[in-house]
Parts: sequence; C-alpha cells; structure tokens
Amino acid sequence: MHAPQVPESSRIRFRCKARTRWSDEDNQNVLNNAVYMTLLEEARHAYFQKLGLLDGRHFPFLLAQTNIRFVAPGKGGVEVELEVITTRLGTSSVEQSYRVRDGAAVWCEAQAVLVIYDPVRKRSAPMAPSFRQAVEAFEGLA
Repeated sequence: MHAPQVPESSRIRFRCKARTRWSDEDNQNVLNNAVYMTLLEEARHAYFQKLGLLDGRHFPFLLAQTNIRFVAPGKGGVEVELEVITTRLGTSSVEQSYRVRDGAAVWCEAQAVLVIYDPVRKRSAPMAPSFRQAVEAFEGLA
C-alpha cells in the first residue's frame, strides 16, 4: 500500500480544531485507530460547512475510500489541528488530503475519495455545478 500523498501544510488553506477525549485512548495509552476516522469526518464536515455545501447537516456524498498513515501515537484529552485540502474534482468524485497534528507533531496523514450520491436513485450522481464552483474557488483549482 502506498503512503497518502498529502501536500505541504503551507499549501493547505483550511484548518480547524478538534478535541480528543481521554476515553479515546486504547489499552496501550494511545489514540485508538478508529478515532482518526472520526477526526477526518469532523474535518470534512467543517470544510464543507465553511463552503456552504452541506444539505442541512448532511453530506451530498458518500465516503468511498480512505488511506491513513499513522505517523506518531496520538493522545486523548488534547486539542488537535485538522488540515484539509481538496486535490481533485472528478465528474462525480472528490479527492481530499488530510493531516492531523498536535502542535508540530503530525499524528497522521490521509487521503479520501468521496462520491456524490443520489439517495433517491441509490447511486452516484454528477457533481452539481455550484458544488464544483465553490470548491474550485476556495482551493484555486482550474
């Protein structure tokens, strides 16, 4: 498996904060691996909320794939910074990269593929022009 390709932090325009809970640690006293998926989900929610692209509180897409590389053990009960960048827009898919850090210490880097989803037809759907335009404008994508 290949390591996620995450741009340098200086190229990432969106950051938000989250807090881990003391109960997020496993019996080895490190952040449980499942908690990272929740942190990435919180980052996605904050990113798309900032861009005004949530349908109420709901995402207009499904998570199709995630690749996480754990860099350093995380801890419970601390504030972390979440970095998100959209790296590619397809016809019905979005590719994003993420970084979770505690100060200078990087805990993980990740990539995800999101697929625009039509819940009525229960299948992927073309990306709405307004969705594409908002992400392109924010990220400076051509």
